[in-house]
Amino acid sequence: MNPFVFACITPHGGEIIPELKGDFPGRMSVTRSSLYTLGKEMAQAMPDSLIVLTPHGTRINGVFSISDSEYMEGVVEENGSSFSMKITVDRDLAKNAAKKAEEAGIKAGTINFGTSAGPFSCLQLDWGAIVPLRFMPEVPAVIITPSRELAFKDHLEFGRVLKMAALASEKKIGIIASCDWSHTHQMSGPYGFHEDAAKLDGEVKSLLEKKKLEEMQDFSTELIDNAKPDGIWQTLILAGAIPSNEREVKVLSYEAPTYFGLISAAIYPK
Repeated sequence: MNPFVFACITPHGGEIIPELKGDFPGRMSVTRSSLYTLGKEMAQAMPDSLIVLTPHGTRINGVFSISDSEYMEGVVEENGSSFSMKITVDRDLAKNAAKKAEEAGIKAGTINFGTSAGPFSCLQLDWGAIVPLRFMPEVPAVIITPSRELAFKDHLEFGRVLKMAALASEKKIGIIASCDWSHTHQMSGPYGFHEDAAKLDGEVKSLLEKKKLEEMQDFSTELIDNAKPDGIWQTLILAGAIPSNEREVKVLSYEAPTYFGLISAAIYPK
């Protein structure tokens, strides 16, 4: 039995959250609609817990960072409005993931803040987690941040570790890879414009449609540096957790309404 009941790749631009759409509700409306669809599919799968892979959480150089606090809480601010969220962490699943990683020789560590347990044990929840979780069922979650100092093959292996941890938990688990893609679509953006932005996003969309998530590890360093995606690492973890012979993929949407690309996709474990 596959421990993952549903998985998805979601963007995390703040304006996707309906409460933060501001004066331009149409700007990310295609993606927002896709997130509603993914949230409904996740709810129908009835997970006991969620794993969220985000690039914007607490980073530890050379180590996969796994939340192990009682709670996580954070705020996203956009267009003069704010949206806050507090979640409960599945600490058993977090500890299981860290244990399986250690057994596999993968560098991973659990993180906490304040106190070892209780109401003051609360880490910051980043926008990479808050945005997709806004659309998901309210169940305990584990937030994981990859390390770009580790090789792509380590991310695939860590995904396999997460599968072992999920199996050991005997729970139904949903997994979310929170990914924005190329960040160089517009000269007015913080990273300027590069023609490789459209190229990388097109290749990502094609690989998803072909179910070949693993092949993102073959992107050249030059292409990645030029396009500046932040989704490859989380997607490779997801690929390790749900290998190609155990997945179906459906791309719901792609758009680049500002300087970064947004892809929404459903992954159906089998």
